[in-house]
Amino acid sequence: MKTIMITGGNSGLGFECAKHIAEYSDKYQIILACRNEKKADTAKAILTKETGNPNILAMKLDVSSLASVRGFVAQYKEQKLPLLDGLICNAGISGSHTGQTADGFDIVFETNHLGHFLLTNLLLPYMETSAKILVVSSDMHCPPGPKISWPGTAMLAKPDEKLAKSFKRYSYSKLCNLYFVYELSKRLTRIHSAITVNAFNPGFMVDTNFMSKKLMGIAGAIFAKIVDRDGSLDQSSTALAELAMNSDDVQVSGKYYDRSTHLKRTSELSYNTNYALELWNRSVVYTKLSSGETLPGLLEN
Repeated sequence: MKTIMITGGNSGLGFECAKHIAEYSDKYQIILACRNEKKADTAKAILTKETGNPNILAMKLDVSSLASVRGFVAQYKEQKLPLLDGLICNAGISGSHTGQTADGFDIVFETNHLGHFLLTNLLLPYMETSAKILVVSSDMHCPPGPKISWPGTAMLAKPDEKLAKSFKRYSYSKLCNLYFVYELSKRLTRIHSAITVNAFNPGFMVDTNFMSKKLMGIAGAIFAKIVDRDGSLDQSSTALAELAMNSDDVQVSGKYYDRSTHLKRTSELSYNTNYALELWNRSVVYTKLSSGETLPGLLEN
């Protein structure tokens, strides 16, 4: 049996992806790692009933809390759950959210990047040698209008008054996803690991509960002018599931899939290796990640 974990798998893209995998074969065990236990249990019940796959687990995980991430991984270890064949970092929030987390970081930065950074690193020792990591990013890493520039990790972690209220924080968090994917891929290759990590863009989807109705109206007006960024929940969730289950001999890593199983280049800014390294190093400091908690040699610069 293969085990795939999906963060934020109780609704939207994560739920539909889980459904496709569960329907494909009961030889797949799916772990729904979600902030809201009640919603996770409900999603588990629905998936089990609709797909006939009994191998669905629900676990509490709040990626906006470093303590929750560490507690989750400790529980995973204590319960002696199977090694992971796949990890889909899907949980996320929009730029309409403001404020700081209990850890003192911007809520969007920690939820969309930092929590998954720590989770992935802590789970690497509990992955199969050929496991697949998929990080849900967005083409909003390069938003419509004037080009964005990298403000530095410190500014994103603890933004000034102006940035703290800006929707641009979402774009920056999706850029962080790409920097994380590209840097982690390089490091895994360097230590001769066959684990792959790639980014996935689901596109702008109106058929999810990711945004509030008010924000959806604003965003919808913008994206109506840029139809090439539209996404379909069914198509994107199907593609994401296929990528998670894909067992091709050719292992692609450090790439970006655009609303499908097809690769696409990202923005010029996203390939800046200096910024990616800066984000990685600061994230290690912020999460207090030690070399003994992840794969040997991964944290060496």
